[in-house]
Amino acid sequence: MIDALVRAVTSTPTPTPTVDPDLVTPGPIGFAAIVIVLIAVILLIADMQRRIRRVRYREEVRAELDAEEAAAAEGAEPPAKPADPEAPEAPDSSR
Repeated sequence: MIDALVRAVTSTPTPTPTVDPDLVTPGPIGFAAIVIVLIAVILLIADMQRRIRRVRYREEVRAELDAEEAAAAEGAEPPAKPADPEAPEAPDSSR
């Protein structure tokens, strides 16, 4: 019992470090790993932006097709598309 009490009261010795913590660095391998992770993140962000744009474009096309189908079902003319300012004008056939 006294041995247990003596062990509890006395402190355990702290280990001495064998390596200087100021000299330990990641080195070129750590730098290369960070660069690879950075490139992968940039590529993933670019891919996600492209996918989001594609989804938005498909939704716009789908809405336009739905509007045309609804107009055809009602027997009306499909909604006119906005005029392209760069498109050549059609020749006037009323002459």
